[in-house]
Amino acid sequence: MRNEFEKQLETLNNELIEMGSMIERAIEKAVHALVNQDIEVAKATVEADADIDHQEKKIEGLCLKLLLHQQPVAKDLRTISSALKMITDMERIGDHAADISEITISMEKKNESSDCDLIRKMAKETTVMLVGAIGAFVNRDLDQAREVILLDDVVDDLFVQVKDMLVVQLCSNSSDGDRATDLLMIAKYFERIGDHAVNISEWVIFSITGKHKCAV
Repeated sequence: MRNEFEKQLETLNNELIEMGSMIERAIEKAVHALVNQDIEVAKATVEADADIDHQEKKIEGLCLKLLLHQQPVAKDLRTISSALKMITDMERIGDHAADISEITISMEKKNESSDCDLIRKMAKETTVMLVGAIGAFVNRDLDQAREVILLDDVVDDLFVQVKDMLVVQLCSNSSDGDRATDLLMIAKYFERIGDHAVNISEWVIFSITGKHKCAV
């Protein structure tokens, strides 16, 4: 009985890793579409959100099956309940990648893309947070989960830098107002992705220690 339960937990881990890979790819494609003004990639990213939603439902079903059939207690119960909470944040990350791509589709094309540099850095840092959070869950790594939470300060600082940059741009050229607004919205989505990665890490900590700080 326990061996079967362990196999199902391993399946759960693998499905979470797959969902993590899906949203990581979504973030990468959203940034590529933005920087390269690639509308087709942006549209594909929006469409791929349905696959992420499907993966969430698949994992949710697996967790409920484990809860109903195996009736886990203590640590195992925390692990499964944490996974259920985590996939909600992971699904929201997928939504944000789609949101970013939708903005890219509606933006006017511009030859200069240097104003995306800071946003590209935000994307890189949030991806590191995401991969770290999921890795912490799979490896039961408390230190890695805490490291992810600390990285949120880096993303928040980059968001402030983006805001400051856009203010300077608007002061020098008010005709770029629409683009500045779009880029600020995109930066805010990446800032939220960082928050969701923090939430995931908080649930990892709960699954290991039984203690949880209120989600962001």
